[in-house]
Amino acid sequence: MSMEPEPEGKAVHRRARRSWISALPLLVIPLLAYVGFAGAGADFATSRFDVNLPSGGVWHIALGDILLVVGLGLLFFEILKATRTGGASIIDHALSMIVFVACLILFLIWDRAATSTFFLLMLMAMTDVIAGFSVTINAARRDYGTSSPA
Repeated sequence: MSMEPEPEGKAVHRRARRSWISALPLLVIPLLAYVGFAGAGADFATSRFDVNLPSGGVWHIALGDILLVVGLGLLFFEILKATRTGGASIIDHALSMIVFVACLILFLIWDRAATSTFFLLMLMAMTDVIAGFSVTINAARRDYGTSSPA
């Protein structure tokens, strides 16, 4: 947001335009990575590296775990994006819904997507859709001063 003085000395608030790419759902990244790895025949349960813990235990980290951690981190930013209002948020919600529907279709018809890792990524996409619409509805209710009767 920039402030430019008008000839009378009043400040005018102008919003910076956002790029269309900012409306793309971030959860596409781990989902495309999953599809790419699954298409190449990767095993998501095989340990990729191990971490020795102070307790003496060994934490085995698999590719599926890494994708889930990346997905959870990106879901946080998707929920932050859901708090925006305006025309770009509608496009963001629509694209998030498309990502979720694509995940659901892949989960149901592609045998390599029938894993717990993909299912949890699909639940993250669903959470993004639900959170986006919920936040938008609550913001609209607040902006227009409507509330449920007491």
